[in-house]
Amino acid sequence: MQHAPLVAGAALVASMLAGLSTEHTLAAAAPAWRWDLPAHFKPPRVPADNPMSEEKFQLGRRLFYDTRLSGNGTQACASCHFQHLAFTDGKAVSTGSTGEETARNAPSIANSAWNPTLTWANYSILDLERHMLVPMFGENPVELGIDDSTRAKVLQRFRDDPDYQARFARAFGPGEAQISYAHLIQAISVFQRGVVSAGSRYDQYLAGKLKLSETEERGRTLFFSEQAQCATCHSGPTFSDQYADVTTTPVRTPYHNTGLYNIDGKGAYPEPNRGILELSGKPEDMGAFRTQSLRNVAVTAPYMHDGSIATLEAVLDHYAAHGRALANTAHAGDGSRNPFKDPRIDRIRLDSQDKADLIAFLKTLTDEELLTRARYANPFK
Repeated sequence: MQHAPLVAGAALVASMLAGLSTEHTLAAAAPAWRWDLPAHFKPPRVPADNPMSEEKFQLGRRLFYDTRLSGNGTQACASCHFQHLAFTDGKAVSTGSTGEETARNAPSIANSAWNPTLTWANYSILDLERHMLVPMFGENPVELGIDDSTRAKVLQRFRDDPDYQARFARAFGPGEAQISYAHLIQAISVFQRGVVSAGSRYDQYLAGKLKLSETEERGRTLFFSEQAQCATCHSGPTFSDQYADVTTTPVRTPYHNTGLYNIDGKGAYPEPNRGILELSGKPEDMGAFRTQSLRNVAVTAPYMHDGSIATLEAVLDHYAAHGRALANTAHAGDGSRNPFKDPRIDRIRLDSQDKADLIAFLKTLTDEELLTRARYANPFK
């Protein structure tokens, strides 16, 4: 299970982020930050104790790509979040710095500023700052692998670097003490909040700058229809029903079972990937996971929480069948009969033409600028 380390991590980050100096607050708040957003996006919520600034964004970008952030110096945040794949990694599940596989597919960091929760199945992690503890200090699984034996050494790598000394001073104020895990976490969180995907062909369509093809338009109409049911979960600017901006109240954080597994005929999912059941202990939460954004979905294969569906075509086949039937495997079972499955899935009606039209529309959600923009790219290249 992954939850004990996360609880410990929450206490750790609280101690790290506590007691920031007045100078830090003033220095971080001084530069104005402008959200460059289309009309259908509203600014995201930003923690009062970690306001956006260009200095923190650029520092966080550098840290995000720096392998010195891992315990053994071999892996960076970017090792599992590639820009050309919309900040995913193309693997079913990610691999940590020690070679250990995680249990879940790497989600995109794009538009994470609008995510009210940050992982597939942990409703207790509500901001990027606390989420950073999972890859940095988590023990099950190991990702960046910073532990008691390497914690001081990792921090010293940045304190010994003149370039980082100058960057931390610009972002947080002068002095070696400013190069701390609290400030490191805050800087990376600011970078992630600042990675915005809102420049797809669909966004241009909404702005009246282009027309969709006939196939794409059929797919768009179908996507938002009762027949396909897509938009009942994939809604709003980020195409997810977990969404929050500065105007959102109340903030909803739904989780859904999509009938991906039904191992025992009673709804079971394979351990340790049983959804928010792992936290809540409630049987009805078996297999319930967060709705991922569909932005850039054409370049973020494989799909689902465990990366077990390879293509968009197969994802639509799964939903059209109202669940996945597996045979001759350790996870055999008919997901369409999962008793905890979201009932909306049974309302989906798709034929082969519908699926082709939907895929054409989903491809309009690819933001080519996100995949290539220098502002988000590796600064070491």
